[in-house]
Amino acid sequence: MEKKKKKLSFPSALTVLFIVLIFAAILTAVVPAGLYSKLAYNAQTEMFEVTNPEGEITKMDPTQETLDELGVTGNLDKFLDGTISKPVAIPGTYETVEQNPQGVFEILLAPISGVYDSIDIILFIFVLGGCIGVLNYMGAFNSAIAVLSKITKGKEYILIVLITIIIAAGGTTFGLAEETIALYPILVPVFLAAGYDVIVCIAAIYMGSSIGTMFPTINPFSVGNASNAAGISLADGMGFRFAALIIGVIITLVYILRYAKKVKADPTKSICYDQYEYHMKKFGHQGEVPEFTGRMKLSLAVFGITFGVLVWGLVAKQWWFDSMTALFLACAIILAFTSGIGEKNFMDQFIGGAADLMSVALVVGVARGINIILENGMVSDTILAFFSGAISGMNPVLFIILMMLVFIVLGFFISSSSGLAVLSVPIMAPLADTVGVSRAAIVSAYAYGLGLISFITPAGLILASLAMVDVTYDKWLKFIMPLMGIMAGFSAVMLVIQLFL
Repeated sequence: MEKKKKKLSFPSALTVLFIVLIFAAILTAVVPAGLYSKLAYNAQTEMFEVTNPEGEITKMDPTQETLDELGVTGNLDKFLDGTISKPVAIPGTYETVEQNPQGVFEILLAPISGVYDSIDIILFIFVLGGCIGVLNYMGAFNSAIAVLSKITKGKEYILIVLITIIIAAGGTTFGLAEETIALYPILVPVFLAAGYDVIVCIAAIYMGSSIGTMFPTINPFSVGNASNAAGISLADGMGFRFAALIIGVIITLVYILRYAKKVKADPTKSICYDQYEYHMKKFGHQGEVPEFTGRMKLSLAVFGITFGVLVWGLVAKQWWFDSMTALFLACAIILAFTSGIGEKNFMDQFIGGAADLMSVALVVGVARGINIILENGMVSDTILAFFSGAISGMNPVLFIILMMLVFIVLGFFISSSSGLAVLSVPIMAPLADTVGVSRAAIVSAYAYGLGLISFITPAGLILASLAMVDVTYDKWLKFIMPLMGIMAGFSAVMLVIQLFL
């Protein structure tokens, strides 16, 4: 009897992250270590502190003259009120330091340290998973999905348009990103019931967020920090980025809708058709749909109101994950009464729901571990110094396009929008002055480059998102790479236009 050939499968999200982790560790042995001197404001002593590459700290008066002397282009008030809270790189201060290669022990320790560093996000995921587990047990989602499917029958594309636009609006205004993880267990069944596949759902949610953060208008974490670091107003270039946002959302929607139409007409055209039965079994409702009872409606209303309060808290109160987790814990307590399933059963379902998202939590922690390896190996500043030296004195058009490419590369290693802003923009902004490029264009190049690499970077949010719906990384790459190429070309054109307006 002929043996069946084993079909090769793409590694899981965690395996991919560990491969990237090892690669990052190799870089710390190959790339020379180096650091910029860093400037930070100490609120306790009410003094500026400059930390040089050797770790020596020099105190300086918190004045605009000090910033001018150091060549740091930031608004003094932003340092004093805590808006710029992370240490800012000081231009022209890069020095090589003793190599600190990360070995086997450091590689093993990095994911653990990453989990510790990401515990706020992980706890949020667990509490959210517990709430979802209770609602799933009730059959609330299945019943609501059945009702929604009837309402949108024949116009299912409206789901894609509305979700993408709403999430993009959140991304461009307050950096909606990690929070979208909560939406996958809720919306995947809706999309499956509408005749689409899970890729369409991922694209609507993740690309909505990515396009919003790629073309930020008032996002304080990305363009806010970057504008402060460049020494310009948040309003500089905002109108241009808003125009780019509108066009970018339209391009993205056309791309997603074309794929969705193809899959709906012929399910075999789905990139993840080999997982169709698995996804339907896990996310699609099976058999008879339970009646949409009053308790279900009340429990879903509580869950929905929680999301409304979440948006208000993020926008109006600048909540972070501790407040968000507390909010969903309150939601869980209320669900214990509205669900009507009994205390013991409620706890079993809550714990089970949290356990279902364990893999997602681990992905978040390991992704943070990659950044820890690079930070401890002190190679991030070296990469920045290399690129800043390579692009200085160029033709303005070539300069701004290469700047975007530089931020794409830097964004692969530094996925934090605020972290990349305070580290790189103070170095890059003065370079723009020497070639006649506006600092607003530099901020746009930063946003576009970081946004583009976020489509695929393993150290970002994409692997956690894929883990939520059990889709491998290679399938996402197959779907997104053409759109990534289109958006890269569009971004380059917008940057060149911005130079001459």
